[in-house]
Amino acid sequence: MLEHLARKWSRKEKPTEAFELDVTGQIPKHVAVIMDGNGRWAKMRSLPRVAGHRAGMKTVKEIVKAADAIGIQYMTMYAFSTENWKRPREEVDFLMKLPQEFLSTELDELVERNVRICMVGSKDELPDHTLEALEKAEERTRDNTGLQLNFALNYGSRKEIVKAVAEIAARIQAGELEPEQLDEQVINRYLYTRDIPDPDLLIRTSGEIRLSNFMLWQLAYTELWFTDVLWPDFTQEHFYQAIAEYQGRARRYGAV
Repeated sequence: MLEHLARKWSRKEKPTEAFELDVTGQIPKHVAVIMDGNGRWAKMRSLPRVAGHRAGMKTVKEIVKAADAIGIQYMTMYAFSTENWKRPREEVDFLMKLPQEFLSTELDELVERNVRICMVGSKDELPDHTLEALEKAEERTRDNTGLQLNFALNYGSRKEIVKAVAEIAARIQAGELEPEQLDEQVINRYLYTRDIPDPDLLIRTSGEIRLSNFMLWQLAYTELWFTDVLWPDFTQEHFYQAIAEYQGRARRYGAV
């Protein structure tokens, strides 16, 4: 495995030598990330909040490289919640432009790395330019078989669950589904994450210890890892430390 990484990535992109990760240990299949702290990072430097979001975008690139290098199959990045529409208009407009900016500069490299791009969330309220950038990336990477990078954009878990319940109720009312057929698998099929396995590990930066309406159904048995590090300061080494702690935990799913 280490020889494979050495061939695939340059020295700069390999797991940092300052922290040795056991790449022969259990690697999570799916890692979800709540990327928090961009605004505080900017404020500490007397910069506008948008500067923090741009710095955070660079961190996304580095963490995607780190995840891909150790064979993680799915990454879901909480990019914009349904509650984030309450933020100042200038900040919201900037955040809606970030996918377009990120993909315009990084898509070629992501394609080269065999990464597949997917959006998780509601498309209804998104501006046309945001939606077009995401759909273009999804189409161009559709057949890629490496890391699947999910951007949770305009995502809210409660809204997702309500939407799923409404669609299931409509099917029952139409006689297409019997109530006794309803189980977890049926509900999963109506979620935004229908084709994505539940996260094995959730990382949240910036010191906040809450889920913030993120993947409430999917995180039922996910291992949680919190850090005080602000997202723009979050490095590959921090990421591998989270993976290492995950490797040391026993996942019993309610059993002994």
